Amino acid sequence: MSILPWRRTTATAALDAAETQGAHPLVMNDERMASCITSVFFTVRVDGAWRRTHADPADHHDPAALARHHLRQQATRLLCQYSVLDLGAAQDAANTALMRWSHPIPGLEVAGSVQLTATARDRDLAAEHARRQQTLDLEDALQMRRLAHLQRVLADPDLRRVWWIAEFPDRLSELKELTDALEGLPLPHDPAQDDLRGDIRHFTDRFITALHTPQQREIFLQALTQTLHALGHHDLKDTAARWQQRDDPGSTPT
Repeated sequence: MSILPWRRTTATAALDAAETQGAHPLVMNDERMASCITSVFFTVRVDGAWRRTHADPADHHDPAALARHHLRQQATRLLCQYSVLDLGAAQDAANTALMRWSHPIPGLEVAGSVQLTATARDRDLAAEHARRQQTLDLEDALQMRRLAHLQRVLADPDLRRVWWIAEFPDRLSELKELTDALEGLPLPHDPAQDDLRGDIRHFTDRFITALHTPQQREIFLQALTQTLHALGHHDLKDTAARWQQRDDPGSTPT
């Protein structure tokens, strides 16, 4: 019995109309067709029809068998992309394809529709698979965040130094070896940004980090404000000018 009876009515009506045009109906019950998960299957009813074309009559000795085989192949190819937890989407996709007349061999046309159900065992297996996959995905995402955080720390000389002291306080003499080994390590790439924007962001972070003295920062901010003024970005220029007027950390406020 279909869990979506209105779908069955629509598909059957279309095939009934085809029968008046010289088509022969066929039915396949309780077909087991693979889903996207190994060892989990849809239970499928196929309502189909086949007909010979007048221009080139088929010479196959059993056109009904060929029609059933063709409909099985079409349905199997589509359903293996779906989970039994998505019966509605799987049924719509299969019917969209099967309800158009197709030509398995010259002189023969075939069309059909499917009604999908799933046993309680198949649904339980699919649900368990989905839970396990979700757990793996969460663990992978957490591991990637940890690695990205570690890369961000190791790519920053100041953070790297603090991290090493916290992790290996008795091995400070080896810090230089680590620094040499990590020479050129980039900041983690942010997939939400396009390549050019990400490259500019990473370059800017490293550039700002390299400005160690007040004199270097002063020269940079002067060049930045002049460039923004020439480009006509006055709001950005004013913001950069305010940075230039800030007191340096540890200095006496003016």
